[in-house]
Amino acid sequence: MSETTGRQLEGKVVLVVGASAGIGADAVRLFAREGARLVLAARRREPLQRLEEEIAQAGGEVVAVTGDVAVAADAEGFVETALDRYGRLDGAFNNAGMNQYGRLDDVSEEEFDRIMAVNVKGTWLCLRAQLRAMRPAGAGSIVNTSSIGGFRGSTGLGAYQATKHAVIGMTRTAAHDNGPDGIRVNAIAPGPTETPMLATWRRDDPDAVARRVAAVPLRRPSLASEVAEAAAWLLSDRASAITGVVLPVDGGYSA
Repeated sequence: MSETTGRQLEGKVVLVVGASAGIGADAVRLFAREGARLVLAARRREPLQRLEEEIAQAGGEVVAVTGDVAVAADAEGFVETALDRYGRLDGAFNNAGMNQYGRLDDVSEEEFDRIMAVNVKGTWLCLRAQLRAMRPAGAGSIVNTSSIGGFRGSTGLGAYQATKHAVIGMTRTAAHDNGPDGIRVNAIAPGPTETPMLATWRRDDPDAVARRVAAVPLRRPSLASEVAEAAAWLLSDRASAITGVVLPVDGGYSA
């Protein structure tokens, strides 16, 4: 943390995977305000470029790269971009993911394979590349996006929740494996959050969304910017003793 500005990510090189929309895009804006030097990664080029231009015009240091987290060469390329541009990688926010609705026995094999490839394999591929880049420096912080669905079961989201349980397992194991190397690995677990994903779900099944929001003690969805705040803190030196934690950001839904 900078002693002069108090910005919690001052000068840190941070990779944001899944940066083009929702929580990822709000995280990019927040991390830039907090002084990070950024690498933005996502599949969709146009929104990513718009975000890159927005951050650059505001005076931030930023570079964007497109790719698919489920492809090893792309996940490695995200990290290589950080090393080529800045010479190191201090932090990473692995936020890429997809949802899937329907009972487990109604999900097709193709649908199941794709959500596993993005949410589980993609997180692992990114985590692997990031850890290898951070280990020689003896320091680093990684935050993975899980979900309150990683703590529990819920009707109609079985495949999605299976992936989020897996992300929690990887996070906790990576914290044990890499703590001796000075690398912290944590996860955030958002509840209902105002993102394009929630908007799609609200359109397809408004009653289901309303029921979940009604069960939130704060009686509202979280904002993507509020979730980003939790990720920024975990990435920062202010959380220097925190590793292996899965932090709910859910308005009390999991309490």
